[in-house]
Amino acid sequence: MAASSCSVQRAQLYTPLLKEVADVLQQGLKKNFEDVQVSVVDCPDLTQKPFTLAAPGLCGSSRLTDVGGVPYAFPLVNRQKIYDFETLAKQVDLPGSFIVGAGAGPHHVVGVNCEMIGNIRTSAGDQPSINSTYTVRINPQDGSAIQEKATTSEFALLGNFYCSEGRPGQVLEVKASKRSGEENFMSCMRKTLANHYDKKPVGLGGTFLIEKGKAKLHVMPDFSTTPLNTEKDVADWLQYYDRSAPLVCLGVLISHDPDLDLRVEHFHCFSEHGEGGHYHYDITPQDVSYRGYLNVAEYMYRVDRPQKTHQIGSMRD
Repeated sequence: MAASSCSVQRAQLYTPLLKEVADVLQQGLKKNFEDVQVSVVDCPDLTQKPFTLAAPGLCGSSRLTDVGGVPYAFPLVNRQKIYDFETLAKQVDLPGSFIVGAGAGPHHVVGVNCEMIGNIRTSAGDQPSINSTYTVRINPQDGSAIQEKATTSEFALLGNFYCSEGRPGQVLEVKASKRSGEENFMSCMRKTLANHYDKKPVGLGGTFLIEKGKAKLHVMPDFSTTPLNTEKDVADWLQYYDRSAPLVCLGVLISHDPDLDLRVEHFHCFSEHGEGGHYHYDITPQDVSYRGYLNVAEYMYRVDRPQKTHQIGSMRD
């Protein structure tokens, strides 16, 4: 989809100091996990295992982007909604940016609807693209989920991404283990920020690793020919899997929607052992261990916002 054919809205986000955010998250996560340590650290080289991202860091011109949306997927799919990370980098005013996050895969390339775990450094000048994106699709023969390296920079329908220059620098390190509450890792962070900052929108993006335990993930099957009109319709249509650590999760969260019709949290996972999908929550609370590296975003870019909207299937909570 050409950049000229998409609407783009930009909003400045509230950007508290990392140390302040660390203190807020430390207090909030302690209500949901027995062991919590949130610090400001120099970002480790994220190109190395276990993360294997397309750039070493999360710093420089940080921004979130929400592309398309669930109204393009439900009740019935709009197959015309095709996007490209290379174009998206220009739409968020950051050509050559490092982009990570969660979205719907390029069904027109893969052959079926699929999940996408975006992980790409886009091209700029003499800098070639490094595309480490994965897709996860369902094998119709046996119902298994197949994780594959992407062969294109395109995706479809919707996506939620963190964009930056990919430089090293200081970030939030969030460690939490032994879940004692009901909230999943990303929701606990988001709701903690929302409770503290109220209507000041604070956005975080990056990666977290599920180091131990198991998590509930879903993978979308091929598109439904019957309209999916309710949350139950969507929930019954999705395929769910219990997946084992280590799982590398990529995505974003924002504490408050500044009237842009945003999906407020969205993380997808991939792994070296071939298991991936949309992260819901861990299913081994006493065993689970999380370690995340996240940064505060300066801006939100809303790209190709649906004119007619709904929240069905957005997994907002």
